[in-house]
Amino acid sequence: MNRRQFLQSVGALALSPLALSAAEPKRKFRLGLVTYNVAAQWDLATIIENCRQAGIEGVEFRTTHKHGVEPTLTAEQRRDVKKRCADGGLIIWGLGSVCEFHAADLAVVKKNIADCAEFVKLAADLGARGVKVRPNGLVKGVPEEKTLAQIGAALVECGRIAADHGVEIWLEVHGRETQEPTRIRKIMDACPNKNVGICWNSNPPDVKDGSVKWSFDLLKDRLLSCHINDLNNPKYPYRELFARMRAHGYDRFTLCEHGKSVPAAEGAAFLKEYRQRWLELADG
Repeated sequence: MNRRQFLQSVGALALSPLALSAAEPKRKFRLGLVTYNVAAQWDLATIIENCRQAGIEGVEFRTTHKHGVEPTLTAEQRRDVKKRCADGGLIIWGLGSVCEFHAADLAVVKKNIADCAEFVKLAADLGARGVKVRPNGLVKGVPEEKTLAQIGAALVECGRIAADHGVEIWLEVHGRETQEPTRIRKIMDACPNKNVGICWNSNPPDVKDGSVKWSFDLLKDRLLSCHINDLNNPKYPYRELFARMRAHGYDRFTLCEHGKSVPAAEGAAFLKEYRQRWLELADG
């Protein structure tokens, strides 16, 4: 091979898929757990221990579950939860509220904003990064654009409250109609607050022609947290999602929100197996 042929072969290698894959930035995001559904029936001690055994680094405490991490906790109880998680090596990443702002009755919307404020205070006391809220559909008889703008306006108010406490607000990509990425984008456009963004939720509508590229590109500038579920689901391209997260520089949590409930005694084994699959996809 002469010098010219050698340089041509090197140039071809540089453009090959293998070379492009090798050039991708290394993974910076981590694996955590949403207590819904896997750990819904685990108490706090069990969550901490099972996560420790499995190498799960963070947790999002979803409201109404057995762990009891709720806005009703006293100041002393909040300090206890924070210390127990810290001692167990578990990061309290976020709180999963069910606050939603699409209702036609504005009194209901105001009540949900007030509830969100209580979760924000709890998050601040626990050292959590954010509070997850959600849209949960459109309202029959109300123009779609009006509902989406209303959700955005409520998020502006929640974002202001959260900013005063050093907390973020994460809008879950959720709801039968509102999980559509174009609708989430419209809500985000109505809420410019820098501490308000989305929680990717790994929903079927994300996938267009077998890829998440279009949906991910539409929302990635507001990506603050991420839920993942059954990593063995052949219909959802998790390997591609993780590759796009790596390329985007996402350095936060992907949180297991598998659809099955797992007995406490089987929790560590389930999470170990889940983490192994996650490593295969996240680093593959």
